[in-house]
Amino acid sequence: MVEARKGIGYVFIALTTLAIMLLFLYNKPKEVNWFPSYVSTHKIPYGTKVLDDILFKLFPKTQAVFVSPFEFLEGNTQVEGTYFFVNERIAFGETELERILNWTSEGNSLFIASTSFDEQLLDTLGIKIGNFYGGFRETKSYAHQMVHPKLRSEEDYFFDKGDYAIVVDEIDTLKTSIIATVNIPSHKPSGKNPAVDAIKRKFGQGDITLSTFPQAFTNYFILKENNSKYTAGLLSYIDVDRNLYLDHYHKSGKTTYTSPMHIFLNTKEFKWGYYLVVFGALVYVFFEGKRKQRAVPVVKSLKNQTLAFTKTIADMYYQTEGNEKEIAKLKINHFLEYIRSRFRLGTLEREDDFYHNLASRSSNTIEDVKKLFQFIERIQNQENISNFDLQKLNKAIEAFKIRTYDK
Repeated sequence: MVEARKGIGYVFIALTTLAIMLLFLYNKPKEVNWFPSYVSTHKIPYGTKVLDDILFKLFPKTQAVFVSPFEFLEGNTQVEGTYFFVNERIAFGETELERILNWTSEGNSLFIASTSFDEQLLDTLGIKIGNFYGGFRETKSYAHQMVHPKLRSEEDYFFDKGDYAIVVDEIDTLKTSIIATVNIPSHKPSGKNPAVDAIKRKFGQGDITLSTFPQAFTNYFILKENNSKYTAGLLSYIDVDRNLYLDHYHKSGKTTYTSPMHIFLNTKEFKWGYYLVVFGALVYVFFEGKRKQRAVPVVKSLKNQTLAFTKTIADMYYQTEGNEKEIAKLKINHFLEYIRSRFRLGTLEREDDFYHNLASRSSNTIEDVKKLFQFIERIQNQENISNFDLQKLNKAIEAFKIRTYDK
């Protein structure tokens, strides 16, 4: 009794400690998820939920594309307008990029916002990508600005989450227009300051716009102070009257959840409730499993049933002595039912057609069939039959069935 009370006390102390720990963890501030997903349904800082709402509101012809660009453009002659891509890194591959560039050169627009691009695309446009580093500073803030006089603001747009900025190093100014620049706060423009981070140039009958600052389209940047004006400036280079195809395929994060557990693990209350249930189940198994064990059933060895089987067969044979007529009647009725169900033939009228049909369907000769039924009729007409006749009847029926099965 004393040991049982001690055990209950230990369990109570453990559960109380766990409850206090869970209470502290539950009230702990949730950490910010800075993963660069760029997914339109994500509300985290580097998601693009706000951008998605803006595009579908300002561009009435916006269409979400969840398949690869190659699959979307291949054989689809109805796709005309602007194809919009935004992600931390975008790598199309040689075949897919060639398909996109061919589509663009036919009079369409391509808009890509990324920190890295395919080498083939850079070579085609004759540009190079580099880093713009602000040196060892306490703050990691970079000032962004539009170039066009109508879009340029008196105040810069700041992004303070980067150690360096990705910029366009080499540009063919005769073919390329500079859209936006990036600079270090408190630095006067000189030399490469400010550096270029967004360009636009003609490509065949269409045009291509590149931005090395995809963070401009994230929730964090758009919702901070007046930065939405900078994002609006970049989007102003998209024709609002044409179709806008918004890519949802080239994304760092998942666009859809693949497990139903995300409902529990993404909701604070459900998550800790789930953990508590799992821990409680483990505690139950640990304590109850040590004290209780299901009884192991006793399995009796198998008996030799040979003697009992022999005795049963002998009893059955003994009971049939002197009752051959009844057994023959049952045997014949069973055989007639076999003919009716197997060959779909009536057995009441046994004319020549019956014998002919039964013989053709059972692979027996007409003579064998007639001979069998003549013997059956003789058995039926006799008041008593011998054991020899019963065995002969059984052999005749079995021979008929064997020839049928060999068909």
